[in-house]
Amino acid sequence: MPKQKTHKGLSKRIKITGGGKVKRHRSSGSHLMSSKSAKRRRRISSSTLAIGKIGKKAKILVS
Repeated sequence: MPKQKTHKGLSKRIKITGGGKVKRHRSSGSHLMSSKSAKRRRRISSSTLAIGKIGKKAKILVS
């Protein structure tokens, strides 16, 4: 059975951590930031982990 190719679009958007978790950026941070609260803007600017089925699927597609 041949190897599965890396999904290049996804590999540019996520990183796999040393422990094997999937690190991603949060959405809604590209425009219209003035209407969002400072607390919300800070949360959007930080990264987070993709967990559950989405994280597992992303890990398969990238590695």
